[in-house]
Amino acid sequence: MTERIGFIGVGLMGHGMAKNLVEKGYPLTVLGHRNRAPVDDLVKCGAKEAKTAEEVAKNSDIVFLCVTGSTEVEALVRGVNSLKSGAHKNLIIVDCSTSDPNSTIVLATELKPLGVAYCDAPLGGTPQQAEEGKLSAMVGSDAEVWPRIEKAIGAWAAKAVRVGDTGDGHKLKLLMNFLSMGYGALYAELLAVARKNGLTPQAVHAVMRGSRFDCGMYQTFFAWVLNREEAHKFTIKNSHKDMKYLAAMAEAGSVANPMGNAVKNYYALAEAAGRGDLYVPTLADFVAELNGISPSGAKRHAAE
Repeated sequence: MTERIGFIGVGLMGHGMAKNLVEKGYPLTVLGHRNRAPVDDLVKCGAKEAKTAEEVAKNSDIVFLCVTGSTEVEALVRGVNSLKSGAHKNLIIVDCSTSDPNSTIVLATELKPLGVAYCDAPLGGTPQQAEEGKLSAMVGSDAEVWPRIEKAIGAWAAKAVRVGDTGDGHKLKLLMNFLSMGYGALYAELLAVARKNGLTPQAVHAVMRGSRFDCGMYQTFFAWVLNREEAHKFTIKNSHKDMKYLAAMAEAGSVANPMGNAVKNYYALAEAAGRGDLYVPTLADFVAELNGISPSGAKRHAAE
């Protein structure tokens, strides 16, 4: 039997994920949103539109969530006309957001008496990879639930790995984002130091390009620095949110994380200065300005 899929959060990443599901034959119900373009496109492809999260849950066997973070997820699970109010035995909810693992574990415990399995499958990749069905996912779930969700996740992910129990996917995702956001902070500060000492971003790039320091994060960050190309579509406010989750995770494990807090504070400063809706590579412009350096006539683009 083909699982009925619900999808909530059809934004930059979610639209491509949901489109792959409906195009690969899954009966799909999506939650309506004020941004009509992705919803209307999915309905045109064969999806049904629901008005509430409760309606999504009632009409689904597996519900994927792809929203900003734990605040939004908790509202969808517990709020008015919620997933919880529409829950039924054997329903599976899979949170693909980057969420606080402490919240994830609490929600799983709360839903278990209702016969609902709660899992986490945070994402790796870009909106383009989402459209192409080539994302990666790090999955936390009970072992017996994994076979039911593996095939559906495979509709939008080229690689999906069960890394442990519920919450473990979100823990690993925060660690990966710590690396990613850490790179961003390092690049921004490196460029400021370089420019203060007479070295251009082009000179830095000429040395780093093709070296062992070259990687996907470097390439998308420097696409903005050098060419004002928005290749890294992840906002400063979401980066700050993820680093706050990392700090909470470190605290829960009684781990000192001074480097994590240093990274977090760069994004906190940028968000406090009104840059929250800009993409991560614009952190280079912000750090330059903090140090009295012109951002080379950069045009600041807001997130879509």
